Amino acid sequence: MTDVAGGHTVRVVDAELGSPSANMGLLSVFQRRYLLRLLVRREVSARYSGSFLGLIWSYINPLSQFFIYWFVMGYLLQLHQSVPHFAVHVFSALIVVHFFIETFNAGTRSIVRNKGLVQKMAMPREMFPVASMLVSLYHVVPQVIILLIVDLLYGWRPDAIGLLAGLMAIFIIMMLGTALALMFSAANVFFRDFASAVNILTNFVRFGVPMIYPFSIVPQRFHGHVEAYLANPIADAVILFQRAFWVGIPSDQGEQIKQASGGPAMPDHLFQHGAYALVLSAVLLVVAQLIFSRLENRIPERL
Repeated sequence: MTDVAGGHTVRVVDAELGSPSANMGLLSVFQRRYLLRLLVRREVSARYSGSFLGLIWSYINPLSQFFIYWFVMGYLLQLHQSVPHFAVHVFSALIVVHFFIETFNAGTRSIVRNKGLVQKMAMPREMFPVASMLVSLYHVVPQVIILLIVDLLYGWRPDAIGLLAGLMAIFIIMMLGTALALMFSAANVFFRDFASAVNILTNFVRFGVPMIYPFSIVPQRFHGHVEAYLANPIADAVILFQRAFWVGIPSDQGEQIKQASGGPAMPDHLFQHGAYALVLSAVLLVVAQLIFSRLENRIPERL
């Protein structure tokens, strides 16, 4: 449609008006990569604001944790006698567990914590849980660097299957953590109790995966219900990551790890379980997006 005003021709598009915040969910988040990058930088900068050492703390914290597990559990409790390279076993699992816990916890609080931006800016609200996941992923990098250095000191050499296992583990946690963060971040807007509930739930994660204990005792203690144990995608991700960085320690020590603590160190058909975990995490992510989309229009008024 064309209108003439003050000697100028103005073209008016005959189309329905839409909401400025209308989006296509997670797809819109990655279409606005620049805004997402700014949000991630803001979160990282805020974490180390006023700190003298700054990002160096992201190396000090995991290094101190590795030393604690090596000294207390490996040296004082002598757990290395039943589990070869026990500190590497625990630390490789700890990286995956902390990635999930930090994504879940921070993602659940992300919308409430950024309520000023949510109320003032027309942007995909999924961006906040996704940014929390990327900040958590950012802090995985120094932990993996420390793990690689320790592995190399033990004579570890990378192999293609191990690297594939490590990547599968990271993608499982990325999708699973983002899915749960999406659902709980929306729920936390309506009832702040969800943030506290998530803190309690994540306390159980460390004991539902082979971190403090090896997978080899699971067939013994679960009496044939190993498949139920491996239905947990976080457990699959932990074992995959251990396949990459713990079982990857070669030669004579590698032979010991294969039969750690009197049983198989890795489950049969590990990559098949990993593929199931990837599919399940992807399905949960789709379901989480649908739930979030149903609730997001009510988020600003509840904030």
